[in-house]
Amino acid sequence: MCGRLSQYHGIHDFVDALSMPGALANEVGDQPLAHFNVAPSTNVAVFTPGRARWLRWGWRPHWAHDRAPPINARVEKVAHSPFFRAIWGHRLLVPVDGWFEWVDEGEAKKQPYYIHRRDGLPAFCAGIGQWDVADDDGFVIVTADSVGGMVDIHDRRPVVFAPDLARAWLNPACDKAEAEQMLLNLGEPSEAFAWYRVDKAVGNVRNQGAALLQQLN
Repeated sequence: MCGRLSQYHGIHDFVDALSMPGALANEVGDQPLAHFNVAPSTNVAVFTPGRARWLRWGWRPHWAHDRAPPINARVEKVAHSPFFRAIWGHRLLVPVDGWFEWVDEGEAKKQPYYIHRRDGLPAFCAGIGQWDVADDDGFVIVTADSVGGMVDIHDRRPVVFAPDLARAWLNPACDKAEAEQMLLNLGEPSEAFAWYRVDKAVGNVRNQGAALLQQLN
């Protein structure tokens, strides 16, 4: 996963798609997010247990301040990695409308593709992070190997859960061993997604707007 996503619906749209029972504290606001080109190290709307909040994309433990904060964690290692030990039990969801990958098609600049769910629902990406700890707050998205046709776009992809599994991932009653098995075995298959070429303007993080998501012929 190259590290760019879109999050343009409002938080209430994401909550409706998630069918989360009970009220969530909303620190994000009620208006459409309108973030069409979201880059790492910026604030992203996420769901933590009982709350919708802004959280910085990228995290590192306090003892690793000599390196840039990773934005992703590999599903094969995250549950047992010393690097992520402090946040492995702190699960969250990153609701996105889609994400971008860049493919080398022999041109001077790589061709960006936009990836989204075929059914039009948001993609609920599994994440872990830290919040309410001042300067050390942040999160990473858990990624897995791509399979099927998605391999041609990128060799890694977010672990995305269907709504019922996304709710289970967010439930504090789900223990760490169960959470690991969910990551390894229950993510949505590549067949659940579609992708298409988009304008190279998305490569500049200053560019925003729905035009970035329009399919190129």
